[in-house]
Amino acid sequence: MLTVKAYAATSATEPLAPTTIERRDLGPHDVLIDIRYSGICHSDIHTARSEWGPTTYPIVVGHEIAGVVREVGPEVSKFSVGDRVGVGCMVDSCRECDNCRKGLEQYCLNGNIGTYGAVDRDGRPTQGGYAQAIVVTEDFVLRIPDGIELDAAAPLLCAGITTYSPLRHWNAGPGTRVAVIGMGGLGHMAVKLAHAMGAEVTVLSQSLKKREDGLRLGADHYHATSDEETFTKLAGSFDLIINTVSAKIDLDAYLRLLAVDGTLVNVGAPEDPLSVHAFSLIPARRSFAGSMIGGIAETQEMLDFCAERGIGAEIEVIPAEKINDAYERVLASDVRYRFVIDASTF
Repeated sequence: MLTVKAYAATSATEPLAPTTIERRDLGPHDVLIDIRYSGICHSDIHTARSEWGPTTYPIVVGHEIAGVVREVGPEVSKFSVGDRVGVGCMVDSCRECDNCRKGLEQYCLNGNIGTYGAVDRDGRPTQGGYAQAIVVTEDFVLRIPDGIELDAAAPLLCAGITTYSPLRHWNAGPGTRVAVIGMGGLGHMAVKLAHAMGAEVTVLSQSLKKREDGLRLGADHYHATSDEETFTKLAGSFDLIINTVSAKIDLDAYLRLLAVDGTLVNVGAPEDPLSVHAFSLIPARRSFAGSMIGGIAETQEMLDFCAERGIGAEIEVIPAEKINDAYERVLASDVRYRFVIDASTF
């Protein structure tokens, strides 16, 4: 097995620390990837700190992985040494259930295998992208087109596809009015993507402090939700609202911003339950929905879409020694808009 340097969480309360982990030997269909960059997602923090349920320690998190193929198994047909590739939030699925056969591996009825915090087919726990290298079966490796720099591409493997998938599913495009709640790691990607799809885009943020950024990235309008007039003025305005925040919000207030047949989609995942009053939905045939990442084919479609339009994440590249500081800055909303770890510093 290959031993690589990594950063791991050893408990819910201790800072992440340097370690080494083993990657499995290459199987016939496996790809060995030298990681160049790994994005920091809020999900990493939730998992490292056991906020979404018990975590088995030690754990190496990270599911926004961009790198270069170092070696391939003898039966690999999709990739060659030197290819620019990425790995997102899952590294396998059952491949046999109805959802997998439809290209919806993220909704695998038997549970997809997460890039970290899961159990792989060999019975070993999966360890993520805060490391020098990773081994993944070729069917769950994505090709990163030349039109995107690897560091800016890394967050697309989670933040990008998490927002692209619901925008595509609910038909964001010319003539549609899309609102994005939150202007963070997910929110800024939702703005870029919705704008590129041709929608009229509005940002709903707590304050106006990121207004200039929002307009620069493609928003047509920007409103502060701390101003009660916002909810009066924008009532019934939107066909689609993407909620990107991982905090409890007043869903009823936001649902009333939807037009008839509008949908509010939650992609942020707060720890606490959210409540909805039925009469926020019934009078306008509104819907409240949730969405995860995309399947492998849709994720590749997203990467190609971004490359064609020159879309990447807005990033701040950091060395591994700054990971714990970055976590605190994420929680303080002090990043514009995604931290990316330079894997050469592990």
